[in-house]
Amino acid sequence: MNLMIIDDESAEFADAVKQKIIEFNQLHWQTLKRQNLGLKLQDEDGNLLAGLSGETFGNWLLIDYLWVDAALRQQNIGSRLLLEAESKAKQRGCQFVLLDTLDFQAKPFYERHGYRVQWVQQAYPETGSKFFMVKVL
Repeated sequence: MNLMIIDDESAEFADAVKQKIIEFNQLHWQTLKRQNLGLKLQDEDGNLLAGLSGETFGNWLLIDYLWVDAALRQQNIGSRLLLEAESKAKQRGCQFVLLDTLDFQAKPFYERHGYRVQWVQQAYPETGSKFFMVKVL
């Protein structure tokens, strides 16, 4: 058999590899279902003003992104999105939340909402820090 390693930096390829890992993991977590969780705030024209995306999986809500347009910050919109996501996660049986944030992003915001740093990735991507945070629901 002639095997070749080929460069492929496409999003489609990354998704295919992710799907293969999910399929493998399902052999061990057959009854657990991943379910997307998304909340958005938009204006009457459909423009996105704020949003939260993630997924629930077993006991966990995994938050990927929480973003609020700069013009709307400091108006509790991020807090409302976060609390609504936590509420939905509880309804789905989740007991914990996991997220990450960079040193220039929202660590103090999450700490005010009861999140605690579990691990810090130093020198990310070069001189900064990435904080992995957890909250018990």
